[in-house]
This record gives sequence, C-alpha cells and structure tokens, in this order.
Amino acid sequence: MRSPYALVSWSRRKYACRVTSASNNFLAAPTSVVSSTNQKTRVVRPTFSSTARAFSQGFAGMNIPSSIDLPTPPIGQNVEAAIQALLRADAVCFDVDSTVIDEEGIDVLAEHLGKGQQVSELTLAAMEGGMKFQEALAARLNLLEPSQQAIMECLEAHPLKLTSGMADLVQVLADQGKHVYLVSGGFRIMIEPVADVLGINPRNIYANTILFDDAGKYAGFDTNEPTSADMGKPKALEIIKKLGNYETMIMIGDGATDAQAKPPANAFIGFGGVAVREKVKKVADWFVTDFSDLLQVLQYNEK
Repeated sequence: MRSPYALVSWSRRKYACRVTSASNNFLAAPTSVVSSTNQKTRVVRPTFSSTARAFSQGFAGMNIPSSIDLPTPPIGQNVEAAIQALLRADAVCFDVDSTVIDEEGIDVLAEHLGKGQQVSELTLAAMEGGMKFQEALAARLNLLEPSQQAIMECLEAHPLKLTSGMADLVQVLADQGKHVYLVSGGFRIMIEPVADVLGINPRNIYANTILFDDAGKYAGFDTNEPTSADMGKPKALEIIKKLGNYETMIMIGDGATDAQAKPPANAFIGFGGVAVREKVKKVADWFVTDFSDLLQVLQYNEK
C-alpha cells in the first residue's frame, strides 16, 4: 500500500512537494513538485492582470497603498485593518477543512465508513455555530469509531485536495518570513499529510488527536487538545502567540469557530471559496472567496 502522506492532490494532479523559505525555519527542506505524470516542475507563483479592479476603486479613503489591485470588490467589517494586519503579520493561522482543503475531512472519512449523511449534519451544525463544538466532535467520533487502519485506508482511497491557490499562498507567506500554522477542529492524523505537502512542520499543527488502543481500534480523543472544545481556537492562538512571541497574527477560515479566534488574532479573514457561511461573512474583517485577493495584497510587500 502506498503511504497516504504522498497522496494529497490539487487541481486534479497528485503532488509531493515542499514549500520553503530560507527565512522561515518552520518549513521543510526544499524539493521539487512532482505531478502524477512523474515530471518535475516547480510551484509557479500566479501573476495578476494589469486590468484587475484597481484597489483604490474599492478602498477609497482607506489608509492602504493605492498601488494594490484586487480582482474583486472588498467585503468585510474592517477590511482596511485586515489588510494592514496581513501585510505586517509575523504569523498566519489557517483552518484546514473547507479552507486549506476543499472539503471537510471528517465528512470524507464518514463517507468512506458509510455514515456520511449523519456526520455531515453534525458538521454543518458545528460550522454554522448551532451546536457546541465539543458536543459535535464527541457525537461524530462516537458514531464513526474509526480505527487507525480505517483512517489510513480512507486517505489512500480518497486523498484530500488542496484548495486552489493554497500552495502558492503558503509559498508567498514563507518567502516573506511569515510563520504558517494549521489550527483545526479536525484530526491530526488526517492533517499531517496536508502539512507534509505544504512543507509545514508538524509542530505547527494544532488539531485533535484520535486515540487508539494497542490493536489500533478507536479509543476516544485527547480532551487536553485546545481545539477539542468550543473556544478552542482562541486558546490555541494564545499558545502560539506566547511560544512564538508574535506581534501580529491573522486567522483565516470558513467557520464560526475560526471567527472566535479574534482575539488573540489581530484580524479574522473569512474564506468562502469552498462554502459561504453567512454568519462568518457578517463578522469577518475581510471576507474573500479566492486566495488571489490575499496574494495580490502580499505582492505589495515585495515591491
């Protein structure tokens, strides 16, 4: 059996890659991007058309460099503050499900185990803020009772897919010396392959740990993980901030639990490129549906 850690796919092709920066010691050593055709290539940063919507058209009167162009009009409660924070951030934290990857990992696992509909309903309730996270987590895991072997087989059969533009965004953040973290209510065992593809050190993952007995059968989950309970993401970011001595932190994600992370995050950027959640859209400092908006802003740091 091939290792699932080499099977995260993106844009219909399978990659085993590292996104690196000499200025970011949290990221792995460089290697090439390898496609399913076994041809080596490199991650190429996207370019942006000079005909993109002028930044000044959407942000007139804001204290933001007028040279920045965005392809879409801005949406959010405090877009100016979010963009300023992104430009000066020393740490950027991402949710994983429906943000870094274009699906919900637990839903993929549930479908593999033949319990997709029941788990999907609980996941939606948690994402929309209609159910306390710890209740939804316990209910889903008790329903699934996934063994270690079942999870490995799921990742082999259904490799998780990166959201379009994610690899490029991590590359740019790394190039600019910004440390990248994955903060998720999902499961470490399923997130580690994603982090491996993006070149993010496993130490930069804050997620839930599924426990197994000596036979590899499901034995519960670690309730000491900060992300195992409601308001877990702000707790995780507090730990990250203290350990890294960061001054400016950003949280990027699609769900209500991600919005909770501000504070300690200086800004919350809501992501709707996979699923638009109206509650998140209403509270986000900046709401985007394509990572190209963030890439366009970050290009200003390189001028």
